[in-house]
Amino acid sequence: MRFPFARRDVAIAALAALGSTTLSLTPTTVAAAGKTPGRYVSGDFHNHTTCSDGSISMQKLVKKVTDKVDTPWGLDWFVQAGHGGNGNRNCTLVEDESLSTPSYPYVAGKGPTTTWSNSIGAANIKGDGGGVGGNGNMWRWQSIQEFQYPVLEYLAVAKNQPLFIGMESVVAGHEHTSMSIVTGQMPAAIDNTTLPASGSFAALGNANALAQWSYCFDRGDTDKSRGNVTGSNVGNNWNCAVPGSASESDPSWNAAAQKLIPAGGTGTGTRGHLKTVEALKWMARFHPDASYYVPAHLERAGPFYADGNQGFNVEHLRNFNNAAPAVAFGFESQPGHGASSNRGEYQVNRNTFGSQKVDSVGGTTFGGTGVYAGIVGGVWDALLGEGRNFWFFASSDWHNRGSFGPDDRRSTQDFYPGEYQRTSVMVRNGSDKLRPQAIVNGLRSGNAFSTTGQLIDRLSLVACASYPGLGARTNAAVEAIAVTAATNNTDTDVAGCATMGEKLVVRPGAEIVVAVVVRDPAGTNYSPYSFPNPSLLQVGVNQPINQPVLDHIDLIRGMVTGYRTPGSADYAGEWPRNTDWLRTDGTTTGLANVPAAAKNTTAAVIRTFNGAGATPWVKVNSGVDNSVFLKMSYRIPAVTASQYVRLRGTNLPAAVPFETDPSGNPLADLYTNANDTTKLRIPCTTVGTNVPANGGTYTGTTIDGCPAHLPVVGGVKYVAYDVAAWSDLWFYSNPVYVEVTGTTQVAGVK
Repeated sequence: MRFPFARRDVAIAALAALGSTTLSLTPTTVAAAGKTPGRYVSGDFHNHTTCSDGSISMQKLVKKVTDKVDTPWGLDWFVQAGHGGNGNRNCTLVEDESLSTPSYPYVAGKGPTTTWSNSIGAANIKGDGGGVGGNGNMWRWQSIQEFQYPVLEYLAVAKNQPLFIGMESVVAGHEHTSMSIVTGQMPAAIDNTTLPASGSFAALGNANALAQWSYCFDRGDTDKSRGNVTGSNVGNNWNCAVPGSASESDPSWNAAAQKLIPAGGTGTGTRGHLKTVEALKWMARFHPDASYYVPAHLERAGPFYADGNQGFNVEHLRNFNNAAPAVAFGFESQPGHGASSNRGEYQVNRNTFGSQKVDSVGGTTFGGTGVYAGIVGGVWDALLGEGRNFWFFASSDWHNRGSFGPDDRRSTQDFYPGEYQRTSVMVRNGSDKLRPQAIVNGLRSGNAFSTTGQLIDRLSLVACASYPGLGARTNAAVEAIAVTAATNNTDTDVAGCATMGEKLVVRPGAEIVVAVVVRDPAGTNYSPYSFPNPSLLQVGVNQPINQPVLDHIDLIRGMVTGYRTPGSADYAGEWPRNTDWLRTDGTTTGLANVPAAAKNTTAAVIRTFNGAGATPWVKVNSGVDNSVFLKMSYRIPAVTASQYVRLRGTNLPAAVPFETDPSGNPLADLYTNANDTTKLRIPCTTVGTNVPANGGTYTGTTIDGCPAHLPVVGGVKYVAYDVAAWSDLWFYSNPVYVEVTGTTQVAGVK
């Protein structure tokens, strides 16, 4: 199996001080530049249980995503994060005896779909409208505070694994955001906890801060109780005002609830957005280091709608980052739901704005990634082109397996966290135990990369300055730095160099040596399919789906021109709707119709690396575990302006029909989306001897023919659902910034 292994400015003076010794130093002997040691660890922060609209209990989900035997994709860290608002099911009840624990035992007839009323009793449901005389739903704040957090602390102790609670907020003015506040969660004292042999478990930590945020700012929470027992002042008595802001004088302020409750109707989205900006100010005021706010599948609901609660335009992302740059530092432009009939649940005509049908932004995904990041020069590059700390993340959005049960390896809807996509983040915890705060710090740093299908499991992206004479660096020297980092699953700590999420400060005229080292892990990935990849068969490549091979890596560069001013012509703009973007044949009009606010026309692929051709990579044996790494480098000539570089890579070569264009860019996923079978184009023709029927549960990994659940048109099976996802794999890195002194400052990275 393909098992994954477990910001600084760079002073110009430091580079000069190296002098002639630069050439004689090896990566293992360079003096440390002051970073706390760390390593890349993989995780997921967006997924669901029966507490919201998921299909399984918290215990079962944690087992599925942390186990390394029955489900070998076990993650290094995990955030359980269901929807905000409310729910009626008790997700802390387990499915069967295999999940039973002394403090959370299995009770026959009382599984995770049992309602709160039928498990804890209506009288114990707090807040307005849920308990006695209400609808039986529990507000998420109570669920997090009193039930979900204690279960996670219990499991964190029992499994000795880093777990914490987050939330997929239902966003005022928009759709959804992955977020958390880790204040109070998983204190060091739990390391000495002895779990009870029977009876209830008393958590040492708490998720009170997250619970309060849920009450105060989640659009789905219309409770006015202030987090109290219904009709009383017994409880939390929360106040949601932001000191120094105008919360309490805002027309949306509700004095009884002590929070903003924007009115519906005309202007709903605009008022909602203002509430969300207040939410970010609150996080920055009270929990500046312990929180994150990452818009999820942000293209899915369409563009922003001033009279409703839909999507995000580029100006909203700027507003978030301006209000709380240490909290709102990225997005999930690679959505979950990768096996859905419409990949990522992005689709044409997805929503109705007033009387108008509106698509997901971009109409669909592109190689499984939304248009904001999947198109070079788009929204992400626009934000990076300002020099913002705005990073790329991916997550599973796990709910269920669609037409299959949760234990089946096949899917027509979702993949488990870690099974298909994961974010690997540099966590600097030194010799300390991995804890929530260190994970949040890692996410904030931007030193992270995201990948699907275990295409790669190690990555080092290093940019180093090279000056004429004593300050010269060879490509080989920088490659050696990257090899050492990748081999040790860490990053570089060499003066005059920087990696993902960092900036390198150089004098005008410096050459920049960019080195990349990756590991394309040997063996099989976590796909249950062993038959040849149908997408590659179109171009004569016979490669098993579960043994993907990295085909090429693109080095992408964009120029930095500084922050854009709110209210200016290039600050706000909606991505063009499909009459001006996505043609009926799946091609696009390119960036010509994209407003200036949402694009960076300087962004481009400046080098493509592969196994052959003009710029091939070189295979290197690690010398540690005999892993084979791929190393490559590119020298950017004398720089005169601030810029950034980032990476993407795929298992697909250029010009794969209905998958990639002649330049290797991902095409629209319309042709593998089963929700419109008239557009399906890639046949799946392999007939195998082990192709289980759709009924029953398949738990193996050796389906050797096109599966029975693929759509059939004219007697032919076509690529869709999970087969489409496993066939089309990509990874994305976060950028390295280069700031040239005397030119534009990369203000978002310190």
